Amino acid sequence: MRVDNGPEFISKNLQLWAQENKIEIHYIQLGKPTQNSLIERLNKSCRNELLNMYVFKNLQEAEEKANQWWIEYNYNRPHEALGNISPKKYKQKMKESII
Repeated sequence: MRVDNGPEFISKNLQLWAQENKIEIHYIQLGKPTQNSLIERLNKSCRNELLNMYVFKNLQEAEEKANQWWIEYNYNRPHEALGNISPKKYKQKMKESII
């Protein structure tokens, strides 16, 4: 698992969990946030649009909201990299340009 050096990733609990589950943690170089830029962008969006918006009553509710957000993010939400259109519309536009 490739992660940055944030406090959530250098904790002893995470390191123990990773070891117990045979997961290797690879940290990016200090001062090199671009080594993990795509996931950092996703993390920021998830934090701002999901985690900071709700107080979850239980794990099931958190999973349901996360799944709804994931679908919105991956299919319906406009993305700057796609010319501010949603991935769903971008895919449709690409299909139309091939025809």
